[in-house]
Amino acid sequence: MEQAPTGNNDSQGATLKIVVMGSWADSLVNFRGPLLAELVRRGHEVTGCAPEPADDIAERLREIGAGYEQVKLQRTGMNPLSDARSIAGIKALLTRLKPDLLLGYTIKPVIYGSMAAKKAGIDSIFSIITGLGYAFQGETFAQRLTNIGVRRLYRKSLRTNRAVFFQNPDDMKLFVETEMVKPEQAVLINGSGVDLDHFNYTEPIVEPFSFLLIARLLREKGIKEYAGAARILREDYPDVKFRLLGPFDRNPSAIDKKTIDEWQDAGIIDYMGETEDVRPAIAAASVYVLPSYREGTPRSVLEAMSMGRPIISTDVPGCRETVVDGDNGFLVQARDSLSLAAAMKRFMDDPRIIAGMGQRSRELAVNKYDVHKVNAAILETMGVV
Repeated sequence: MEQAPTGNNDSQGATLKIVVMGSWADSLVNFRGPLLAELVRRGHEVTGCAPEPADDIAERLREIGAGYEQVKLQRTGMNPLSDARSIAGIKALLTRLKPDLLLGYTIKPVIYGSMAAKKAGIDSIFSIITGLGYAFQGETFAQRLTNIGVRRLYRKSLRTNRAVFFQNPDDMKLFVETEMVKPEQAVLINGSGVDLDHFNYTEPIVEPFSFLLIARLLREKGIKEYAGAARILREDYPDVKFRLLGPFDRNPSAIDKKTIDEWQDAGIIDYMGETEDVRPAIAAASVYVLPSYREGTPRSVLEAMSMGRPIISTDVPGCRETVVDGDNGFLVQARDSLSLAAAMKRFMDDPRIIAGMGQRSRELAVNKYDVHKVNAAILETMGVV
């Protein structure tokens, strides 16, 4: 992992007030929980912030010694008036909390959080770029127009950051080359990491044979390609299950319930709804699949790797870093159901390769994606002891 100069907080060694802000309350526990717990363990006063009124998340954060504050922020869409209100609301919250350090992740907490923190007089501002999302897919005129606006906002807001963390080298290169960040600000980390004990190794289940995809139900996660591959294969492999787990979303690229119901009724996919604990679904899977168009580093893939599952994913930024092609799985072309179906067929035709590839996935998770190693790199860069 590349290291930028540390944050050099004036309060090094003292108790710090730290705010961690995301766009989804559950992610404070599911994705950032170990980081928040480590900050608390080191004696700092930690508050997680997200847009939802989330009593359950607040309780789970209290259990690890952290607080929770709701922040007024719309997760999706770009409306100048509502976004100006978001900045004002975040500034008011930060002025009340008076943190020594702000760490934001996901697009709006990064952009508007950084702007508000500067207005609130906070000097130690850090951000994690967890992926590029809808605005950077570039398929439609609206997306290209949004992309122009988002780049300007990133350029303006990130200049206030002491360091900006990236989860894959392609995203970091893009931000540096387009001058959204300065080279000396950019720090490469290995995704969000994965809790190796929580997602412990289990033997892959080959009978009954099943594939699993876990994601928000968005087009750019490759869900339509997954359904397309299942449609291609199900006639020759009628007993194989193509499982899909994840919540519906309000994003412009969301796949609607009608489409999912049609696939389910046709026997193409087995939609499992959503769950707080994905481990039983991974444990029941033979092979994990994520045919995404682009990621930061896909957390669901890391969890599946940690539990010893072979991976099929796309040869795109963020995904290609998790798969050594032919070693712990296969890389396929993005937006291509035929390429995905061909990789799936290799496992169905020779299931003996599953156990060995699953073990290699676990080894890669241990060596590269251990959450404690990732968090140590983040804290070192921020100068938090």
